[in-house]
Amino acid sequence: MGAKKPVAVVVGGSIAGLSCAHALISAGWRATVIEKSAGPQSGSPTGAGLGLDPQSLRLVCRWTSDPNFLHAATVPLSIDINRVTDSKRKVSRTLTRDEGFNFRAAHWADLHSILLQALPPGTVVWGHQFLSFDVSNDKSFVVTKSRVLLTDEVVEIAGDLLVAADGCLSSIRRHFLPDFKLRYSGYTAWRGILDFTGKESSDIILGVRRAYPELGDCLYFDLATGTHSVLYELKCKRLNWLWYVNGPEPEHKGSSVTIKASNDMIQKMHEEAEKVWVPELSRIMKETDEPFVNIIYDSDPLPRLYWDNVVLIGDAAHPTTPHGLRSTNMSIQDAGILGYCLEKWGLEHLSMALEEFQTTRLPVVSKQVLHSRKLGRLKQGLVVDGQETFDPMTATPEDCLQLQQRRVPYFEECAIYSIRKPWPR
Repeated sequence: MGAKKPVAVVVGGSIAGLSCAHALISAGWRATVIEKSAGPQSGSPTGAGLGLDPQSLRLVCRWTSDPNFLHAATVPLSIDINRVTDSKRKVSRTLTRDEGFNFRAAHWADLHSILLQALPPGTVVWGHQFLSFDVSNDKSFVVTKSRVLLTDEVVEIAGDLLVAADGCLSSIRRHFLPDFKLRYSGYTAWRGILDFTGKESSDIILGVRRAYPELGDCLYFDLATGTHSVLYELKCKRLNWLWYVNGPEPEHKGSSVTIKASNDMIQKMHEEAEKVWVPELSRIMKETDEPFVNIIYDSDPLPRLYWDNVVLIGDAAHPTTPHGLRSTNMSIQDAGILGYCLEKWGLEHLSMALEEFQTTRLPVVSKQVLHSRKLGRLKQGLVVDGQETFDPMTATPEDCLQLQQRRVPYFEECAIYSIRKPWPR
């Protein structure tokens, strides 16, 4: 008989949690993912687009063993363009253009489905609301308690390792850092996805393709005075857009950072969009069904990422603003590095594995979170480090270079990993 496989319990069945399950299984572990949702979603009402960098793409392709399947669900983002919009004249001009971007765009629900389908059946335990955990006195195992939502029964699941992939509002992180608070960025984001199936030749779609001629291969950022927007294409004839709006922190109920918009809110957003953006973009926003609002938070870098045999990954480890396209990429790469460290050190040296994970990842994610914060404030015309606010209408070409995505620390893959094992290609 072979040695018994070590067991990990992962809390959270979003992309971070599923990625972690894949990485653990690849490292020779067994993984159980605890997820509150009753079952896999065929679509996500609040899901939106995301950008995957080359490192994350390679990991997902390795875990799914079908690179063609992933590429069939994504669209290239090989160009990163920042433009400035003159709101009075309703014209835009290019500030920066980077043709070596090399990302791909996916819909959250599509990527989640790809990762889920590639896992062994039964890996995800659906309809279980995580309640608490206890680490054994000798630190050799951890026991989680969850409530089965269908029956209200409380069940226990034990493992050698507990992975907190429970998002930016992580209850596991709160156990270790009770005074931790998210930091409001100073702005919210309207988000939406326009499905233009059957409308490819409509005036709206033809118009937006004239105004944004490289859609389908380009990540567009439009900056106006004190605001900016994002537009790119997804697979299956969908356009993903975001619009960041400065303002006080909204009041919101519950634990979600997403707000369902009322009809009055949406109507006011449409009216403001017509004032700020070129007509082609404001029409895309107006035609989108059920746009919603994200409250944008991040946090200062955490002092550490693990305690005993409990480790944080994804947004639980590094809540971030979305401007560096890092949240999903950091989550996937957290999982990849954690799996590597666990495989390298084995269960008998779990503390060494988690220490290497922390030593490798904490400097990277800390710098990326802070850079993303700075980039968002820059594009929103907010004060950055006490300096004069950025004005896209008058900025010099040299100043505009700081808008590019490649300025994110560790953007180039060769600088990201200090571990010796070759990264999968």
